[in-house]
Amino acid sequence: MPRSLRTFTVLPHLPTRLLGLQKLAYNLWWCWNQEAISLFRRLDDRRFEQADNSPVKLLATVEQERYDQLLRDDGFLVHMDRVVHALDNYLTGSTWFQETYGRTADSPEAVANRHRLAYFSAEFGIHESIPVYSGGLGLLAGDHLKAASDLGLPLAGVGLMYREGYFRQYLNVDGWQQERYPENDFVNLPLVSETKADGTPLLVNTPMPGRDVWARVWRIQIGRIPLYLLDTNIAQNNADDRQITARLYGGDHDMRIRQEMVLGIGGIRALLALGKPPTVCHMNEGHSAFSGLERTRLLMEQHNLDFTSAKEAVIAGTCFTTHTPVPAGNDIFAPHLIQHYFAGYLPQLKIGWEDFLGLGRQNSRDANEPFCMTVLALRMSNISNGVSRLHGQVSRKMWKAIWPELPEAEIPITSITNGVHTRTWMAPEFSQLYDRYLGVQWEERPTDHSIWRRVDNIPNAELWRTHERRRERLVVFARSRLRAQLERRGAPPSEIARSEEVLDPETLTIGFARRFATYKRGTLIFRNLERLTALVNDKDRPVQFVFAGKAHPRDHGGKELIAEIIHVSRRPELRRRMVFVEDYDVNVARYLVQGVDVWLNNPRRPLEASGTSGMKVCINGGINLSILDGWWCEGYTGDNGWAIGAGEEYTDLAYQDDIESRAIYDLLEQEIVPLYYNRSSDGLPRGWLKLMKRAMATVCPIFNTNRMVQEYMEKCYAPSADRFERLSAENLKRAAALAQWRRRLAREWGQLRVENVSANSTDSMQVGSQLEVEARVNLGSLTPDDVDVHLFHGVVDNLGEVPSPVTASMSPNGAHQGSTWMYKGIIPCRASGNYGYAVRVLPKNPDLGNPFEPGLVCWG
Repeated sequence: MPRSLRTFTVLPHLPTRLLGLQKLAYNLWWCWNQEAISLFRRLDDRRFEQADNSPVKLLATVEQERYDQLLRDDGFLVHMDRVVHALDNYLTGSTWFQETYGRTADSPEAVANRHRLAYFSAEFGIHESIPVYSGGLGLLAGDHLKAASDLGLPLAGVGLMYREGYFRQYLNVDGWQQERYPENDFVNLPLVSETKADGTPLLVNTPMPGRDVWARVWRIQIGRIPLYLLDTNIAQNNADDRQITARLYGGDHDMRIRQEMVLGIGGIRALLALGKPPTVCHMNEGHSAFSGLERTRLLMEQHNLDFTSAKEAVIAGTCFTTHTPVPAGNDIFAPHLIQHYFAGYLPQLKIGWEDFLGLGRQNSRDANEPFCMTVLALRMSNISNGVSRLHGQVSRKMWKAIWPELPEAEIPITSITNGVHTRTWMAPEFSQLYDRYLGVQWEERPTDHSIWRRVDNIPNAELWRTHERRRERLVVFARSRLRAQLERRGAPPSEIARSEEVLDPETLTIGFARRFATYKRGTLIFRNLERLTALVNDKDRPVQFVFAGKAHPRDHGGKELIAEIIHVSRRPELRRRMVFVEDYDVNVARYLVQGVDVWLNNPRRPLEASGTSGMKVCINGGINLSILDGWWCEGYTGDNGWAIGAGEEYTDLAYQDDIESRAIYDLLEQEIVPLYYNRSSDGLPRGWLKLMKRAMATVCPIFNTNRMVQEYMEKCYAPSADRFERLSAENLKRAAALAQWRRRLAREWGQLRVENVSANSTDSMQVGSQLEVEARVNLGSLTPDDVDVHLFHGVVDNLGEVPSPVTASMSPNGAHQGSTWMYKGIIPCRASGNYGYAVRVLPKNPDLGNPFEPGLVCWG
């Protein structure tokens, strides 16, 4: 190869009249607009599918002759103009954010500037043609951006642009997962290079030991939302650093920390270089937690502040979502690795190593504890949340050591349950059905329960025919993929021919597709093969299964589960009723959630943080059969699907597998199969259709990303923006004061004590009476303005704990002797039972985001 290689790019040449196609191709709004998708299919349906359903790739491969034909096709031109007009209306139309937060005296620009939101994630699953995602975390991030666009939030996404992305899966003859890493062709992706004023690519640096790593900034437009992706594969970096953005979740701890430094530190610098400094940063999982350190450094530099003062403002403007319910799933780094990579960065923060490492330790004084990115994210955020109610409880239990004095129920981690972007995952046939019988408002108001109750208006015959067409499409797709898989493996012609006989478009179809982690128990249904064989081979009421999913390349246990499915599905008595579809991605997921009758989900409770696949199924008339874990704890109403068990948790895992696998067989044999095959005289399964409609009406209006993002805006973004604005005013005057108050609090809290507690009765009380409590509290050198004195009370359980506490403020009566103050409070006796109470003191400051966040409590 020549030593000096000059490069140039060849782009497709579209006639001026067809430039609307290019405009549409470079805004991912098209991927949730059925009219836009059908437009590109009209261009060349076969090539569109061959190009991973990518308009950009499609436009690059269409011959000039075809464009000449389209110029003479009035129907196509009218279709194109209509879709372009729809995009323009979408981008300029009124939005929920404007209507909700724009009704102030401020200009729309001022409102947007006060709420400049940045959403950081290591992966984004927007569409299968942009493979920079691995699974649920990325798909959730992609759906978050789409809903933020629909709602009009002034938000930008920040991530990494991987050259190879996540692996593509194929199975060898023995069913063992193999990985390949094809390179992404950036020219044929909807990427726009961000540039400087002189037209050269915008580059940002991230400090590394002895060097800077540079990253190019790309943009993908998702409706109204820009997604900025950093790419280190550029000539300014050495060969090793160019690999930082090679693979998603690739490499060892050394590579992971470099990726997370580029994401967090480089991501903040990219936003600044683009003229978009965020007021609120949302960290989707802990991978981007270094962003908080970089924001702190910048405020220190800009305002000549110390670390703790600048950190107060950053905390006020930061939110964090944790997705991982097991400690092993959270990134940790050895202290020596942190010290190696931050040796040059630390002096700019003007703090010592122990203080720095303490930010990532549950016990900040434990020198033997590694540095955890989740802990750093929790410490650098004013609002943290899990992704379902149950996951919120699990997260509070996991991280309670950070706040050792607090009861578990009051650990400052809340929950916002995940949702899915309805229009992305809905089959076009169902979209048309909803337009006819729910009214077109369902698209604009997907959270409106009254609209979704109209599913009862859908004629049973029409709903069933629509669902059957989607099942038929799934069967055709699965057969086609199976045939391609067998041909690639070199299977004999007879086996390839049999692929056309696999699955039946009229048979009850159960789907199981997800990341193949061992706790998700992908082979639980195989625990009793005799019962399974009887189910699938019933002459009159058969059942069939479609499996899909990837195991992490280093997850040997997950790969064994996939291999077991392959071996079982090859048994002569099962092979016509069981298929494993290789290379699970958004496209495969779309066919599955739009085509199955039942979605099977059987993780070990409580290890499923949320899960979203089952939500996508309900949009398309599918029904959930799931463990009461993650979102299904909230979604299950008793009459909208099936629950496996009653939410039990086990210590004997083999016993758990026996019990819950039997529960699945019992439900299938006694309820699911009979309900599906019980047909009325017109051939319709009326009981099943009633269940389908109930699932739609109860799941769809709640478990969608419009509701989710509105909740983030109301509970996280808006309060954080207000706090950040308040603490940043007047050269961060209030942030500095808060930091000074916090230092005084930490220094003097040990003097505080509750000296005496008395009540008007210590024996039995009558319902309707009030227990009056007095407490003598010695505040030391603190004042009543620095503290809240609470009555902590509630029903006492058998362990002597108050599992669901209620708090009531106690008021100082003005009487005090020196530093000792008298406080009074009342406990109303509203119901009979065994109650307990205690007096406690918490910090109080109007600029403190949460009284529990400092972790300081004085109990009486």
